[in-house]
Amino acid sequence: MMPRHLAAICALIASLLCGVPVSVSADSVIELPVLGAIRQNNLGVFEILMMWWDRKPEPNPVQLQWLLAGVRLGNDHLGAMAQAFAYAVERTPSVQHSGTVSVQGVAYRPTGSDGPSAGAAMAVGFIAMFKGEHIQRGVALTGTIEPDGQIGPVGSIPDKIRAAAREGYRTVLVPREQIHDERWNLNELGFQLNVTVKEVDTIDEAYQLMTGQRI
Repeated sequence: MMPRHLAAICALIASLLCGVPVSVSADSVIELPVLGAIRQNNLGVFEILMMWWDRKPEPNPVQLQWLLAGVRLGNDHLGAMAQAFAYAVERTPSVQHSGTVSVQGVAYRPTGSDGPSAGAAMAVGFIAMFKGEHIQRGVALTGTIEPDGQIGPVGSIPDKIRAAAREGYRTVLVPREQIHDERWNLNELGFQLNVTVKEVDTIDEAYQLMTGQRI
């Protein structure tokens, strides 16, 4: 993994807190759509991860905390968050990485999800946060994050597209070579739901489509 940040990564999941900081500027909050699937149905799950950074000089190096609220994440999901966070730090070397980054999940009703399939999206969100850029509304991403910045394959993509469509999202980014699969045809599903499905190879490619900017 990334030796320089190994100690920080080990502490990333340690802070499981309730509540939110009192003063957070809306302009400084990243609202990241996260798509999931549950076994009970084929409708998928839609969550928003809110990310913000206090930019304080301490602690140094920067720390990550997950704020318990309406969305509960399993260990695999938290592990993917830690990996995405470390990757974002590596990709923004000109930034002074200190202070605390907070992440909180928001959903219409209490939900829980697990698995690494939001790793790529979280990497995009953290990089945008560090760079002071924003995620464009209407675009969502599903895919794991690999150490080299490649976006890895995931399952249950049709359910995730259905969840995105319900929330008015019109573009869903998926890992390369997953539009056509023996289990599904995402172009056909996208046509039915009025959703454009695009394949992406890397975090860089996804970042440009989700923010309109280059890393």
